[in-house]
Order: sequence, then structure tokens, then C-alpha cells
Amino acid sequence: MDRILVLLVLSLVSCSDPQTADSGVRSPPSPCRSELFEGSRLTLCARKDAILEIHSAPASGAPYRSFAALEQALGSRSSNVLFAMNAGMFDDEGRPIGLVIEQGRELKAINRRRGRGNFHLLPNGVFLVGKNGIAAVVETGKLRDVRDVAFASQSGPMLLMNGKLHPSFVPDGESRHYRNGVGIAADGTPAFVISEEPVSFGKIARYFRDRLGAREALYFDGAVSSLWDPRNGRRDNHAELGPMVVAFRRR
Repeated sequence: MDRILVLLVLSLVSCSDPQTADSGVRSPPSPCRSELFEGSRLTLCARKDAILEIHSAPASGAPYRSFAALEQALGSRSSNVLFAMNAGMFDDEGRPIGLVIEQGRELKAINRRRGRGNFHLLPNGVFLVGKNGIAAVVETGKLRDVRDVAFASQSGPMLLMNGKLHPSFVPDGESRHYRNGVGIAADGTPAFVISEEPVSFGKIARYFRDRLGAREALYFDGAVSSLWDPRNGRRDNHAELGPMVVAFRRR
């Protein structure tokens, strides 16, 4: 769906009656909302009580590559999806190039190598959900033990470290792309952000720090940045995806 059309749909939904036409029962609101920051439009998805999981591929077989394939794989669980977002970098076949843990199983080992590209713009980091359900963003170099991790996806670069922007960023650099990432807001809520227009690394990092009060935040990707927001009727399909983070509502 064209990104401008998505914004129009979100605006119309926000003004519509949340009751269903046939039953009068109020539908749960979307945890995603559009915000303006430093003149740029971004979408924030956050729900403190959401159940967060990483999904990249079935136990045997090719990666999902799209929200449609993910929805099919989830089966009846798809009705409980609050939102989903791409969540890490991958190779040409859609397989992760960094650590991925699903349901406590390590599917791809942590990648500590140096190299080129955003993933290797060190320090990079890992978004993880512990077996206790608590989410965190951790610098790769500080992650030593994953025995208590239920879900994880490695990406890079880090956007924020202890409240400071990545040392390679300039305030508002010339490199502008659609971007998305994750940070832990001041109240402990995992916050997922996707820009609706090209922005710099510095701007999206400041959004996490200045608007959400995050101390740690991690970049997920650029041109492929995609969101599935069922309540608002959005399911981006402009690029093939790799690992995805899925937020489920608690029953």
C-alpha cells in the first residue's frame, strides 16, 4: 500500500466510530498511531501488555518473506495479532545474518564479525524477549548468555546507547530512508517505530530519546521497513522481509 494512502487511511480510521456496524461491540483500538516529530511523520506501535515473538521461518522450510505468509502460518493465532514489523537484517534468501532465537531455540548464532553496511556499523545490538516476558535492547558486545532468552533478533546499528546517539551519527545526516527500529520507552514499554517518509538516523534516534524517553534503541532496517496493523487495515507488501516481530494481544 502506498505510504501516503496509508496515512490517509489511518486518519480516517482515527475519526471513525470504533463500534462494529452489526453488533455494536467496541473493537479494540490499534496500538499504532501516527505522530509528527521534527517535521516528519512516524508511526509508533506500543502496547505494554502485548506478547512479543520473533518469527522468521517454519521449523523446516523457506523463510516467510511477507506478512501474508506469516498470517497463514499463524493460523487461528492471527486473530490476536496487534501488529507486526520487520525486525532484523537478512540475506538474499531472507535468512537472518545475525542472532535469531525463536521459542528458546537458537536458529542463527550471534554475529560478532566486522564488515560493511548498516548491520556492521558497530556497535550493533539485539532485541530480545526473556523467558519472563520482559523485552530489552542490548548491545551485541554485552550479550553473553542467551539461556534465558525466548525470542531474539540481531540488527544494527544501535540507535541509542545509555541515552546517547550512536557515535557515527550526525544530527541530521544526508542519508535519508524510510527507517524502523525498536526501543524501550521510559515506562518500560517496548516501542516500535516506522517512518512514513525518508528520515536520517539522527532523527529517528532522537525520536526514541526525546519523545519516548528511551535509553537504548536499535535500528531494524531501511528501504524494506514494513508494518502490519490489522486494526487500521494496513499490511505493507512493497518488499520481501526477513525476521519479523509480532505483538499478540493477551486473551
